[in-house]
Amino acid sequence: MSIKSKALKPRALRKTRGDIIFNTLVYALFALCALFVLYPLWLVIIASVSDPIQVILGKVMLFPKGFSMVGYQKLLSAPIIWRSLANSIFYTGAGTALNLILTMMCGYALTRPFRGRKFVNVFLIFVMFFSGGLIPTFITVKNLGLYNTPFIMIIMGAINVFNVMIARTFIKGTIPEELHEAVVIDGGTDFSYFFRIVLPLSKACIGVLAVYYAVGHWNDYYTGLIYIQSRNLYPFQNILREMLTVLTSNSSSDFTANITDAAQAARVALAVKYCAVVITTVPVLILYLFLQKYFVKGVMIGSLKG
Repeated sequence: MSIKSKALKPRALRKTRGDIIFNTLVYALFALCALFVLYPLWLVIIASVSDPIQVILGKVMLFPKGFSMVGYQKLLSAPIIWRSLANSIFYTGAGTALNLILTMMCGYALTRPFRGRKFVNVFLIFVMFFSGGLIPTFITVKNLGLYNTPFIMIIMGAINVFNVMIARTFIKGTIPEELHEAVVIDGGTDFSYFFRIVLPLSKACIGVLAVYYAVGHWNDYYTGLIYIQSRNLYPFQNILREMLTVLTSNSSSDFTANITDAAQAARVALAVKYCAVVITTVPVLILYLFLQKYFVKGVMIGSLKG
């Protein structure tokens, strides 16, 4: 190796004793935080496949004890569970698609100059903090013919104002205005610019918003509780809530038809609770795994100048 190449080779920075101590503390704090976050999830998973008696006695700490699938068997044996699961998948998919379309279009519109834009921004901020209330909303839903229909689970909350602000900030701060000018010079319209330029360049924002909306739809039980009357239209969360309530109270129903002992019913109810947490959490974790690459850029959206 020549002297010139040696001179151009970057010299490795020598870590001081303070740097080593600091890095050690950071890694230790990170490991501690990871332990606090991951252990409760691990505990729920192993408790869902353990003997409920061992869970009640507090003997399930790190590994399953007395392997048992009674919780999953009881939870998945009810036909209404599969129907509600299909309903939730449909509500989440269709609702998230509608959310993303309306949010991105509204966010893009707020980046374009038009008369009354300041008033629209103020109005959106106002409705973000104040709503019409439950009774006026219920009457409106009833008059529109959406009560006890699957469409209410998709349309309700179709636009989240905070997410609109995120989309507006991302588009305004990330996509250069020169691209719009170039499209206009070439004879393009706002529609062609939005669908061909804005959306392809907004994958990070769309990925983050998709997770926000999808998790909201998947965990939504309040809308079904208020606006859905037919059990065949219930989302998964409402059926789980009903099932856990019945098992806990040990009332007479389809879920407790074969359970005669109160203590046995309590043990099954405990197992079902852990299994329900696992079943409702796994889809969300899978969604995060597929879209995690967008969060590195997406978490910086709110720090951009609006």
